[in-house]
Formats: sequence, C-alpha cells, structure tokens
Amino acid sequence: MSKNTPATWFKAAVWAALVWNLLGVIAFAMHMMMTPEMIGRLPLDQQAAYSNVPIWSTIAFAIAVLGSTLGCLFLLTKNALATPTFALSLGAILLQQYYNFVVINSIELLGASAVFMPVFVIIIAIALLYLSIKAKQQGWLQ
Repeated sequence: MSKNTPATWFKAAVWAALVWNLLGVIAFAMHMMMTPEMIGRLPLDQQAAYSNVPIWSTIAFAIAVLGSTLGCLFLLTKNALATPTFALSLGAILLQQYYNFVVINSIELLGASAVFMPVFVIIIAIALLYLSIKAKQQGWLQ
C-alpha cells in the first residue's frame, strides 16, 4: 500500500461516520421543527427547557452536526480541511453540552440516562478528529 492510499478500513469507517452524522442532521431538523403543540405535550419541566433554548445553543447544535457531516465528506474526498472542520464541530458540541449539563441541568431534568448519548457524541467527535489527524499524518489527506 502506498503512503497516499488509505488503509482498507478507512473508507468504511468514514461512511459509517457519515451515516451517524446524517442522523445528527435529522435530529437537528426534528428539533427545529418542534411546534408549540409538540412542546406542550412534554412534561412541564421539559417544556420550559425546550421553550427557552438560547440561540447560541441552537447555533452550536447546527455547527456541531453540519460541521461533522462536512468533515466526513472532506475525509471521503481526502481533503485536509477535515481536521479543522472536526475541531470546530467538537468545540460546538462542547458548547452545546455546556448548555445541556450546566445551564439547564439535563441530568436533573431527564435523569441519569440523559448522560449516555451526549458522552457518546463527544467520544465519536474526538475519534473523528483523531482519525483526521492520523489520516493527514499518513498522507491520506491533501
């Protein structure tokens, strides 16, 4: 295998990550399409959390999912812009989780089960950033 040919697992991993991130885009779209009627069906404490989401948290959510999706597309096209794009996405994820865990205390609001998915999202974001750095070091990205 030449230095510029990615390992055989690389493309499959990136395609899986792209699917994961497209699910994130769908989750963001669903979040944005929540109507007042839909919010009204939630428990009262959750209604307050959904009704008062600050714009900076919503923007962070958008940057997180769209940035990571774009990062995957950069990896598929062997573009070194993947690394800064994943770094930006990770920063946005951390900002969004600050809102979820510090500002609204989602653990108190939703219970301990509210921890799993955000932690998993952070782990995947770190893994994708690491993958892009290693891919650049291996000469797989230009």
